[in-house]
Amino acid sequence: MFPSPPSPGRRYTPKRPWAAMTDAEWAEVLPHLRTVAMGQGRKLRDARQRIDGMFQVAVSGLPWHSLPEEYGKPDTVSRHFRRLAHAGLWLRLVGACANRDALPALRRIEYFICRAARRAMRILGLDGARAVQRAGLFTALPVWPIYLPHDAALALVRGAVGAWLARFRGRLLPDGPTLELRRALRLIRFLQGKPWHRRWAPP
Repeated sequence: MFPSPPSPGRRYTPKRPWAAMTDAEWAEVLPHLRTVAMGQGRKLRDARQRIDGMFQVAVSGLPWHSLPEEYGKPDTVSRHFRRLAHAGLWLRLVGACANRDALPALRRIEYFICRAARRAMRILGLDGARAVQRAGLFTALPVWPIYLPHDAALALVRGAVGAWLARFRGRLLPDGPTLELRRALRLIRFLQGKPWHRRWAPP
């Protein structure tokens, strides 16, 4: 019995215990893998098993050295994972899952894909997190969405504070920072986002 695919739209993806991909699920991943990895390095003898191993580590959250030996050497698999992150595979798959027309076979492994993308965020950086936020698959984010920078709102608040300070150019501010200024500075700090830390990460 397969788990119910998650509903389309902005969401957290329900957890699913790791399991090796079915033929139908692998058929959804393979075109994206071919797109980003075509002609790069030696041809993998069993790419499907390698991706299964990456998903297993991503879902478990364990270090690479815990990877069972049938999936290959942990160092080799982790390097391959990083190459695929740089090539854009995990973000491509997140985008495919976010598509309302995604097939059920792809939706069934959405949790695996989100966890792989989240593990790759150290490589993808803030640009990767913003791309995931736009896609609306929050399980792939390294922090709660509220802790990411809010660029548009930050620009508005900074502009308003700058205009307020311009009124006092050339003269002292009235008895130090006013209540409004202190509130604006706290708001700016919030809109700048939080440092990426396990404390701010969803489970």
